[in-house]
Amino acid sequence: QVTLVESGGGLVQPGGSLRLSCAASGIIFSFYTMRWYLQAPGKQRELVATITSGGATNYADSVKGRFTISRDNAKNTVYLQMNSLKPEDTAVYYCNSLRFDDRGEYWGQGTQVTVSS
Repeated sequence: QVTLVESGGGLVQPGGSLRLSCAASGIIFSFYTMRWYLQAPGKQRELVATITSGGATNYADSVKGRFTISRDNAKNTVYLQMNSLKPEDTAVYYCNSLRFDDRGEYWGQGTQVTVSS
């Protein structure tokens, strides 16, 4: 059974930081590209950041310079370090894994991030 479990969300003031974690089980973690998505209320889910099995990263323009995605293959975990948070970053953040040959894709249950004073 494959599970992705996100943690680290919460309420933070504008300008603050949070670190999200996504722990995977039931997959060969190093085979998977990992991504973080966000979904704001009433909006479609959108891609935030990607990290390949080799460690290459990519970011949405809206978070470049503020967010950093990383992974620890020994811990089967992907992280999203979020700095200089803005109210518009408020959303549910989801972890996604996609196998290198597209033969498996999985989602976590999401973690709420609220940026408000």
